[in-house]
Formats: sequence, C-alpha cells, structure tokens
Amino acid sequence: MTPVSEDRAALRARMRGRRLKLPARQQMAAAEALADRLRALPELAEEGYVAGYWAVRGEISLHALLAPPPRFVYCLPCLAPEGVLRFAPWRFGDPLVANRYGIPEPDYSPEAQLAPGDLAAVLVPLLAFGADGARLGMGGGWYDRSFAFLRERSRPARPLLIGVAHDFQQVDAFVPEPWDVPLDLVVTDARTLRCR
Repeated sequence: MTPVSEDRAALRARMRGRRLKLPARQQMAAAEALADRLRALPELAEEGYVAGYWAVRGEISLHALLAPPPRFVYCLPCLAPEGVLRFAPWRFGDPLVANRYGIPEPDYSPEAQLAPGDLAAVLVPLLAFGADGARLGMGGGWYDRSFAFLRERSRPARPLLIGVAHDFQQVDAFVPEPWDVPLDLVVTDARTLRCR
C-alpha cells in the first residue's frame, strides 16, 4: 500500500505514471487475473446490465472478462450533455464512436441508452482506492455525479459499485470529498475487498 501524504493532484499524477510504466505483458497478465476474480463474484453471476469501461491511459483492461461472453449484458459508458454518464450495451464488433475525450463509446442514440439506476453493477475505473471504498478518479466527477443517488441509500444497493484496479493502487489513508460516492467492493489483479 502507498501512504498518502500528497495532495490529490500529485497522487493522480503519480498513480497515472506508475500505471503507464507497466510493460504490456504485465498489463495483460493483470487483466487476466482481474477477469478471473470478477468471474468468481456471485454478484456478477446473474443476468442483467453490468457497465464496464474502455481502458485508457494504463487503466486495467476488462477485455478478458468478455471472452467467453458473460451471462450479463456488458455496457460501456456514454457521456450525456448534462454531465452524467448513460450506458449502452456493447459486444466485440459493435460500432463505436469517439467521445470528446477520444474514448470509444457505443453508437447509440441518447434515448436508447440506459440510466445509471438501470444497471445491476458498475465496474468503476480509478487511480487510487482505500480499503474503506474511497475512490480517487480522474477528477472529472462523471461517476460521482452519475451515482450520487447512492449516497442517499443504505449500501450495498443497486447498482453495486465495484472498483477495479491494479493492486498497487491502494493507499493507506484516503480522505474522500463530500461528493465522492464510495465503492461497495474493490477487485484487483491480486484480491477482492468488500468495503461495505
């Protein structure tokens, strides 16, 4: 674990740099190990909509989770104009378009996309996490705005928020901001932590 004695911007930069330095072979092995751990979760064994993400900038990839195809319907996030995420089903070979950050998202009309509350679970990318479920994201607030309604609910609740990361991304102590939405679980390439 990494002790936190730096500000959020410095921690983001350090963790992003550490992820980007991982050799491709290590990234692929981590993705395979993560997929095995995710497949073992009883929460992902049922049918329903489960959101993931398109890995960028060293994020641990979810590609290995999709082959063979899971029982659930895999979705990718889509940026909505009001600053929140919507979600759309996606399979290998389905058309994608680049959003304003250059990240691929399914080519679905906004009215055909799913709302955050329609999902059974969300595999959430992150830069750092605490054992209590605190999450440090990229800083845009997309996930926190999209799942703010979960702060009002007894947790765990639907959708289940599952942080996914390399194991080295855990920090000893992490002070969340008031608007941060905590995770229910964190799954890394080495272990599964149940936060609530």
